[in-house]
Order: sequence, then C-alpha cells, then structure tokens
Amino acid sequence: MTAAPGLDALAQAVRDAGGDEVVGDAASSAVDCRLPAPALPALADRLAALGLEPQWIAAADTRAASGAFTLAYRFAPPTHRPAVTLRLAVGAERAAFPSLATRSFAASRFEREIQDLFGLVPTGHPDPRRLALHQFWPDGYHPLRRDAATRADVVDDGRPFPFRRVEGPGVFEITVGPVHAGIIEPGHFRFSVEGETIVNLETRLGFVHKGTEKLFETLPLARAPELAERISGDTSVGHALALCQALETLAGARAPERAGWVRVVLLELERLYNHVGDVGMIVNDTGYAFGHAHCFRLRERLLRLNARLTGHRLLRGAVVPGGVTGPIATAELEPAAREVERVVAEFVDIARLSLDNTMVLERLQGTGRLTNRTAREMQVVGMVARASGIDADARRDAPFAAYGALPLHVPVYETGDVWARTLLRIEEARQAAALIGEAARRAPQGAVFAPPGPLRAGAHATGLVEGWRGPIWHWVLAAGPDSLARVKVVDPSFRNWPALEYAVLNNIVPDFPLCNKSFNLSYSGNDL
Repeated sequence: MTAAPGLDALAQAVRDAGGDEVVGDAASSAVDCRLPAPALPALADRLAALGLEPQWIAAADTRAASGAFTLAYRFAPPTHRPAVTLRLAVGAERAAFPSLATRSFAASRFEREIQDLFGLVPTGHPDPRRLALHQFWPDGYHPLRRDAATRADVVDDGRPFPFRRVEGPGVFEITVGPVHAGIIEPGHFRFSVEGETIVNLETRLGFVHKGTEKLFETLPLARAPELAERISGDTSVGHALALCQALETLAGARAPERAGWVRVVLLELERLYNHVGDVGMIVNDTGYAFGHAHCFRLRERLLRLNARLTGHRLLRGAVVPGGVTGPIATAELEPAAREVERVVAEFVDIARLSLDNTMVLERLQGTGRLTNRTAREMQVVGMVARASGIDADARRDAPFAAYGALPLHVPVYETGDVWARTLLRIEEARQAAALIGEAARRAPQGAVFAPPGPLRAGAHATGLVEGWRGPIWHWVLAAGPDSLARVKVVDPSFRNWPALEYAVLNNIVPDFPLCNKSFNLSYSGNDL
C-alpha cells in the first residue's frame, strides 16, 4: 500500500498548480486553499497521482458578496485522509467551469447536479442530461440561485427523459415505478432484458426533490438540526451529527467529552436497527418469512429502546450543536447496552438459522455482484464498498465523536454479492453492540451540552460522519453569526445509486428486489 502524502506535499502540489491562501490543519490532516478555475484539471491530475480523488463538489451563489459563484471541491482517498478542500470562483457572466467527469465518476454526477440547480455548465462533460431536475422544469430556471423566485407553473407535462435504448433481437423493456407496490419512495427503473436476463438498467430519481438544501438558507439556525434529521428518515442521527459537527467547527466550539460518547451510542443504535431490519427484508425477498418476522420483532425492540432513551423511535431531537439534549442527557446507558447485547445475540441466532437454509443461500450467493474494480471505478462508498473489498470507514480512518478512543474492527468482504452485503450487516451489528457496550462503560460523568456560540460569517466547514449506509458529508457556509448561506448535503446514496445498475447486470429480473434491498439506498437522501 502506497504511503499517504503529507500535508507539505499536498500544499506544494496546490501551490504548483497556482493555488493560494493555502492553510494546512494537522489535526484533521487537511489542506484548504483557493484556486483559479482554469487550473483545476491540472491540480486534479496532481492529486490523483498522490491517491486523492474528488469526494464531493458543492456550489454556492456568492454573487452578492463577491460577484461570482463559488465551487468547493473535496479531494481525498477512500479513507478520507489526507484531504484537500479547494474553492474556486466561477464568473456570473460565463457561468462555466472545467469538468472533471472524464477523470472521476463521482465528479461527473455532482457536476450534472450543479448544472441543474445553479445553471453552471461543466465544460467538456460527456453526459449533459439532467440529473436532479426532471424534463418539465423550465429551461433557465435554477432553483438554488439566490435570486430564483418561487414558481407555480412547474407542472409535469409528461415530457420523457432521454433514456438510452438497447435494441436487438429478443430485447424488450420492462418499466418499474415510480409508484411501487408498498410504502416506499418513488423511483423509476427501466430494464432492458433478453428473456429474463437483465442486459441494461437505467434509474430515474428526483421524484421527491423538495428543496431541502434551500430550506437551510431560510430556516432559523436553531431548527437546522431538525431539518437535517429529516433528510433521510432512517438516518436521523447521521445527518444531524454531520451538520452539528460542521456548525461546531464554524463556531470554534467543541462538544463536552461525555457528549462525544453519547453520540457514539446514538449513531450505533441507528446502525443497529437498520441492519437488523435489512437482514429481515433480504431473507424475506427469498421467501423465507421466518427470518423476516423475527428480525422485525427484534427491530421493534430496538425502536422501543430508542424511544425510551431519546423520546423518539428514530432517535430524533437528541443531537444538537454543542452536544446532546433531551432524555438521553440523563439516561442510564449501561442498562440500555445490556438490552442491546440481548437483542443482538438473538439476532445472530436468527440470522444463522436463516442463512443455513439452502433456499436462502442459493438466492444470495453470487447474486448482484459488484466487483472490486467496478466499485473503485464508480467510487462506491460505505457498506456497499466494504462488501466489494474496499477497506474504508470514517469511524476508524477519520475519527469523530469518541470513535478515536474505541477499538473498531471494520469487516470487509471481497465477493461483492448480496451474500457479502448481508454478512457485512450481521458483522456490523455485532460490532455496533460491542461499541455501545464499551461507550456505556467508559463514558465519563459530566456535562453533555455546551452552547457553541456565534458562527464565523463567511467561513466554511465540513462535517463527516460514517452513517449506517456510509459516509455523510455536510458542507456549510455561514452567512452570519446565526444564519447559513449554503448547506451542501451528500448522502452516501447519491454516490451509490449508479452502482446498482451494474450489480444487476446478467441477473434475472426476479432477483432485482434482492439486489435493490441489499443496497437499500435512500431516495430522499438522493433527491434532496
């Protein structure tokens, strides 16, 4: 394994590319800088040679302050450190910037999103089709611009999305969604099949685009964590914590020590109830109802434990800037850890019974395989990446809360199939129980909240959290002491949805629900 470059090497690479205002932070192993837009491709190549690739790109309408738009880029390896955050100005008249799409698949998706929402054109992008907005949105209307007025004439007129067509003898299309059988979010899946074998899949999302990022700009700062909790309903803690960490950095504040340990407990409880439920749903899609029924019985016990600890089954209202609040502030953690240990022991027994069933085995093994090469080329993250042999987890690689003081084993599987993604969930559930127990025993007494103080106007900061699906980023630009100019949210689902299209290739149509559930990506977290 190649040694990670030092901050000095990264800073020099930035300066050699024409960057200025270069600041290094040894604590976070990160470099922050400004860069002229034309120098971006050359710097991207320099950083790629050092093992850093684009993790996210954010745009902000800063014309009122500087006369130009601002683009922020985060370059880092899959393990998140070291990192370079660079900002470049995009003139309002030209409204274009150099594309990195041919260098980075992740960058290509963020650039298409920016083109839709801000009207900034990525020059040289090979796929200019819309991504975030559907075809009926008016041309020239870019809703995240500061001067974009609310419009009432945006109506779906049935205009089709330009899907790619697969033609040939015996090839036909199957369309699924956006309305599905069940209480799930809307998404359109268009299969090209030969017999029952899938030869191509294109997904069309964006049906629940609701202006979440725009809401952060007008919502009172005290209510921002509430909105973050609702970005993706099953990831309330992960998104709230990512936002709060960014806000604490902007305020120059730090949550009390005990709060860090309590945040670990909350994040692992969220990981646990989702993994237990997902294993139940995966085995249910093979027709093995026994495993499904018992996993959901255990999931219900965990949700009730959540409610006792925080007052909310989905753990909402507990994480705030400056620490934690509500019932969790005075809750007894060790009895909760013992209940978690009992639930997980039973869950492991149920999982073992389920996976010993030959019907389940035959459906999971070899199904929906995402190779390590494809996963790396598509820059897949989180749980899906670890099931395809990518050893990365922000809890270990870029520790936050109290994770730096905890022993953390990161399970990694190589086969990249539904089987691997199921086993990974079981192993991470065991690990979550161990981390909750350790945090409950070691959490010191003391305060769990300290008021963070005002934000630094014009400053920006990033919060990174390893949620149960994978890494969650919130990039925050402060407008004033108690207001936000921009919040860019990156849910791991945005990074991973395209990989599902490759995982299903050469599988049969009836196995798509298994593949889809084993990824279990968020529509809401993607559509924002």
